[in-house]
Amino acid sequence: MIYGDPAELSARQVIAAFGDRSLTPSEYLDACMARISALNPAINALTAFDGERAVVQAAAASRRWHEGRPAGILDGLPVGVKDLQETAGRLTTHGSPRARGHVPRTDLPMVARLRAAGAIVLAKTNVPELGAGGNTRNPVWGATGNPFDPRLTAGGSSGGSAAALAADLLPLCTGSDTGGSLRLPAALCGVVGFRPSTDVIAHPTRLLGWSAISVLGPMAREVDDVLLMLRACQGFDAGDPLSAPSDPARFDVLPEKPLAALRLGFSEDFGGAPVDPDIRATFRARLAVLAPQVAECREVDLDLGAMDRAFDILRAESFVAGFAEAIREAPDDFGVHIHRNVELGLSLTLADRAWAHAEQTRILRAFNARIAGLDAIILPTSPVSPFAWTEPYARRIDGQEMDIYYRWLALTYRGSLGGGPAITLPSGRDGAGMPFGLQLLGPVRGDAGLLAAARSIETFLAQDPQTARPRPDSKALTRSTVDLRSIVTHPPLQGTQAAQGLRTVV
Repeated sequence: MIYGDPAELSARQVIAAFGDRSLTPSEYLDACMARISALNPAINALTAFDGERAVVQAAAASRRWHEGRPAGILDGLPVGVKDLQETAGRLTTHGSPRARGHVPRTDLPMVARLRAAGAIVLAKTNVPELGAGGNTRNPVWGATGNPFDPRLTAGGSSGGSAAALAADLLPLCTGSDTGGSLRLPAALCGVVGFRPSTDVIAHPTRLLGWSAISVLGPMAREVDDVLLMLRACQGFDAGDPLSAPSDPARFDVLPEKPLAALRLGFSEDFGGAPVDPDIRATFRARLAVLAPQVAECREVDLDLGAMDRAFDILRAESFVAGFAEAIREAPDDFGVHIHRNVELGLSLTLADRAWAHAEQTRILRAFNARIAGLDAIILPTSPVSPFAWTEPYARRIDGQEMDIYYRWLALTYRGSLGGGPAITLPSGRDGAGMPFGLQLLGPVRGDAGLLAAARSIETFLAQDPQTARPRPDSKALTRSTVDLRSIVTHPPLQGTQAAQGLRTVV
């Protein structure tokens, strides 16, 4: 017997309930749908529903569980898929007027693996236009509001996924991460987001297959749920030259990383990135609580090189590859952020590109030296508390003007340059009363060890209400009058259309 709202259970608790028959997939889907009906209008996190198909799939999963033959480790579990990721037979708009009627014929391979494990794709999750930016808003679906205050941003580009998880609309959601697109919204909404090493989740549709800057990753409410999802979608694909054959069971059992044995480094600002004073104060308070519990906690110099310029170039070249030709053909189909990225890329030379790739290699080697002997390096995830969703980005941090719209993401995108794993954990609230996230960086291909360390830290933080995962006020959300769809100018179209050469670069 399940007491309370089943939608609030963790994914692993739900799967356990399916197994002992105290809850069926059909009953759980009903609970999620009821919560979505009540709360999604207030935050606008989920789009492109297919409730009728989900009901049929949940009924089939219920029969399989009753017969003791579940289809896979996620059988009957509803999930949300980021709207940059292709879903067969389901509207996939990328938040772009250019694709507002696009219904793909095939799944992104990551999505196909989730389905093969029994997951039910219930809805898509909202994104910024073409994934550009840390604020989830676009002219097709509108903005996604933060579940803790819908007037404020949920972050981006996986903002719909983060908000849906925080409001307990779904137990698992997909994300992707170039400069923090998965970690940042998870932190601002108080959930867990994991950016794996480049080889972990195959991404054979990545436009620049040899570029390690963009990866796919799982998002959930706790580390164990991230692991559950990771077990379903990790693996090799020959179409992704950066993926690699590996043990399918590598995340089934994590190495032992007890809290008292952890050796941690820390940095408040990742080599001098601007950070709001209140965020610094909150981070120091978390360190003061955590440091006495671990074997070592020492400051690390993360001034690793010309990180901002290297990221600018690596990001810009992918936008040129993805959108330059389409912008020449139809410039009005794209928003200002896409234009700025492409313009930057077209202004660069081959010498600039060569320098950026060489600098990224130097940054990796410097990071390897800094993290040697440590289990993880811990930092804040976001330099600011959530701001109004009507503002496209944080324009000024601690007195410093941002020179481009994504510069405020430096705490996360600098970590992307090394190619190793990173995770953000919810840790109470900041001085403004909004969720605060701790970011942990691990060594390249040290995913299992980083996840083990994160789980030990998460368990410790959960013991104190001041540092545990915060929860939004559901009753307050139902009373919200914030109009998150006020910016819609090109609403979604029903039916199947070509995406007019649209490509995903993040």
